[in-house]
Order: sequence, then C-alpha cells, then structure tokens
Amino acid sequence: MNAKLEMRTFLWSLLVISLGFLWMIRPFLAPIFWACALAIIYYPLHTRLLSRIPNRPNTAAFISLCVCVMVIILPVVLIVVQVVSQAAEAYTHIEKGAFDPGQYLERINSLFPQAQHLLKKLGLDINNLKKTAMDAAMVGGRFAAEHALNIGQNAAGILLDFSLMLYLSFFMLRDGNQLLELLVRALPLGDARERKLFALFGEVTRATVKGNLVIACVQGALGGLILLILGMPGVLLWAVLMAFASLIPAVGPALIWAPIALYWLATGQYWQAGVLTAFSVLVIGMVDNLLRPILVGRDTKMPDYIVLLSTLGGIALFGINGVVVGPLVAALFMAFWGIFMAEIHVSGDALIAPANAAAPDEETLNNS
Repeated sequence: MNAKLEMRTFLWSLLVISLGFLWMIRPFLAPIFWACALAIIYYPLHTRLLSRIPNRPNTAAFISLCVCVMVIILPVVLIVVQVVSQAAEAYTHIEKGAFDPGQYLERINSLFPQAQHLLKKLGLDINNLKKTAMDAAMVGGRFAAEHALNIGQNAAGILLDFSLMLYLSFFMLRDGNQLLELLVRALPLGDARERKLFALFGEVTRATVKGNLVIACVQGALGGLILLILGMPGVLLWAVLMAFASLIPAVGPALIWAPIALYWLATGQYWQAGVLTAFSVLVIGMVDNLLRPILVGRDTKMPDYIVLLSTLGGIALFGINGVVVGPLVAALFMAFWGIFMAEIHVSGDALIAPANAAAPDEETLNNS
C-alpha cells in the first residue's frame, strides 16, 4: 500500500513539476520549436560534414548553423525589414487619400454592370463594399505601421529570440541523436511507437518547411517578378503577401493577384491585367502541382481538406508558426489514431456480423 501511495505521489509530482517547467519556458516555445525545425532540416548536412571531419561534432554543427544563417535567416530578416517599411509607406498614402479603394470598386462596377445585379442577389450593396474596402485598407495599413513601430521597440526581444533559436539549434544538431534516445527512454509510450512518432515529427516538419515554404517562396518570387515587369510599385510587399497567401491551400496567391488585376481593369490598364492573370494562372498556379510531389513527397501528403483545416486552424491559434505547427498536429493526430487502430485490430467485420450470415443450427447451439 505504501509503495502504491509513493508511486502515485511521485507521478503527480512529476506531472506538476513538468507542467511548471513548461509554463516557465512558454515565452520561448516559438524559438524552441523553430530550433527543432532548423535542426531537422539541416541534420543531413551535419551528418555529411561529420563523415568528412569525424570526431569534430562542434565544428560540423557550427558550419551547418552558418549555412542556415546565410541561406534562410539573413534573407528573411532583410526581406521583413523592407516589407514592413513598404507597408508603412502604403498606409501613409492611404491616410493622405492618395489611394481610395472605393473609387476603384466604382470603376469595376461600371465596367461590369451585371456584377451589381449579382451583388444584389447576394444581398450585398456596392456602397457598403466601398466602405468595407476602405476600412480594410486602413486597418491593414495601420497594422503594418504598428508592427513597424513594434519591431523597433521590441528589437531586443526579437534579437533574444533569434539568438536563443540559433543557440539551441547548435546543440540540437550536435546532440540530436542523444536527445532522441533520451526521450525514447523517458516517455512511457513504448519504444516502437515513440520512434515511429518521432520519425513522423521529423518527416512532417521537414516536408512542411522544405516543401510548403519553398513553394511559397517560389510563387512569391514569380509574383513579384511579373509585377516588377508590369510596373507595379511596392513589388517586394506584394511578393511577400503572395508567398504568405500561397500557404493557404485551395486559394493561394489568387488572394493577392486577383484584386491587383481588378485594380488594373478599373484603371484602364487592360493589357497589364491580362498578362498578370494569364501568368498567374499558367505559371504561378502550376508551381504547386509541379514542385509539391518533388519536395513534399506523395507518401507524406495529407488530404487537401486536412491541410486546409490544419493550416487555417494553426494560423488562428499560433500565428505564423501555425503554418508548420497546424499540419504537424494534424499529422500526429492521424498517426496516433492509425497506431491505435492498427494495434487493437479494429475491423468492421469483427464488430458487425454480416447481414446474410446463416443462423446457427440447433446442434451447434447445443454443443456450445
């Protein structure tokens, strides 16, 4: 009895202290997660370096981290700074009245008179749409301006998060195998299940970051290139917005390029609108179909509706981190249920007797 009480007390204490530790480090969960993601992505490079410089794990991890900084982190920082600056400038133009979305909606309405009848059938009013568009432009610009200010004010916190992420990435690259074995021994899920789940965690994280984010960058770059050729101002801002929009399944960059095409139609720039639409449909729209099977892989691809729900839900709960966290949680959810069903051998035939099964005869009942 005393042994059981001691074990229960110990387990409750373990749970409480673990939750307390997680609560303590909760401000740094995002840097920790991205450190894990970067370590997973660059671990093959780290392994290749170790094969060339054996017995020097510190050097191999440092070189891998330097490559990561040069290829991913430094370009992202430079782009974010420029995008926020352009967004704040756009907000200034809107505030001064240099850009009026309602005016262009009115022009579109005059170009397509039948659209007004369609809007009426849907219970929408063009005047309300103009007001909504103006409010949305003001809110979006104000959001960007506020974030530009926040980046300056929170520079120390952002620098701390980046430093912590890089610091943890170094140790996860260097000691990744040992940490994985430690977790396998510590968790009470069964070693085989744990290894399968950790393998899935690495696979989905790598596929999501390497696949979805690379595709987003390619689509954003193509969108920015065509807008640059067509003479659109603030190209970098629109390119980044297209990249973010491409992370949303089923809709993608059309959320950005379609309103721009309509804007050009409203201002009489018909050939620019036509070229943008054709290029976006034929080139940008085909990138996902061509690259996703190569970068993500057919074996790890979840159903489109699961990707859509998990991505949108992840963004709603975790912000930009949800682009990776959402699909990861969905993949783990499906994996847990898959393991559960496989191990208890769930079968419809075992649970439901066939409707046309013959009834047992009297001799069989008597023998039973």
